Amino acid sequence: MIKAEWFYWLVGGIFLVMAAQMLTDRTNPKRVGTAAFWGLLGLGFVYGTWVADKSAPAEPLGAAVLVMVCLAGFGFTGRGKGSAATPKQREARAARWGSRLFVPALTIPVVALVCAVGVKKLSVDGEPVLQKGSETILGLGIGAVVALVVGMVMLREKRLSTPVHAGRSMLESMGWAMLLPQLLATLGTIFSVAGVGDQVRRMTTAVLPDGSLFLAVVVYCVGMFLFTVVMGNGFAAFPVMTAAVGWPVLVVQEHGNGPAVLAIGMLAGFCGTLVTPMAANFNVVPAALLELKDQYGPIKAQLPTAVALLGCNIAIMYLFAV
Repeated sequence: MIKAEWFYWLVGGIFLVMAAQMLTDRTNPKRVGTAAFWGLLGLGFVYGTWVADKSAPAEPLGAAVLVMVCLAGFGFTGRGKGSAATPKQREARAARWGSRLFVPALTIPVVALVCAVGVKKLSVDGEPVLQKGSETILGLGIGAVVALVVGMVMLREKRLSTPVHAGRSMLESMGWAMLLPQLLATLGTIFSVAGVGDQVRRMTTAVLPDGSLFLAVVVYCVGMFLFTVVMGNGFAAFPVMTAAVGWPVLVVQEHGNGPAVLAIGMLAGFCGTLVTPMAANFNVVPAALLELKDQYGPIKAQLPTAVALLGCNIAIMYLFAV
């Protein structure tokens, strides 16, 4: 049986290899801090296995996160020059390969879908091939490995060090912002456990008039939008607003279609993701990678789309989900 932990160890190992590369990169004036940041992240992926099965204390992981925050917050991380191709070389290669460059990227979701739908039903000697309950994350990991092989074969690259160096360069370009979605999603869980959702529910039910279904839909969708703008990630806003309005009001009280209500609510949250400067994967990383002069350029461009999609989600939820 293929276990999810194996891929966490693989991810951790890759981070540790990249951290070793960063430590020896003399073109990076902050190579020690940079290597420490990503090395701690790699160790966390490996150590987390024993924390999950409660055979090791979780405090070292918390301490590692605090050290990483200090390293990034006080500017101890940087970026080396690396040996990446020049912009002209990249343009020439892109022109040569054209849209075929998307083949490795598209391989990942295809393999993940096959694993989540088909391979999950396979078993050997009565034991499932993929760890039960982790088929999707395993599919994503297997898809990434297959995509790496496809990319190397397609580009006729024989050295594994080449994609590792390229990945390290991209990792340094994105910096700490790459971890922001995971940290914000954890923040949403902390808010939910702390009872923030219950407090919001009390305020919402006190303000909403009885039988005002449309207003409840608007409060849920706009709340998901605004919480996501504030917290930077739809996954952080979802447990709070769903515990406050989505589940108790729209599903339990108004007898709405649970899966449809929660799915559309999540889409409303993603509308907020388009316009929050804290959404690293949508707004911060693209601005950094493309070296845009206006770091808020992606947000300005995405704002009209976000507002229009929010209105569509409200209408769809009101007409078809409740």
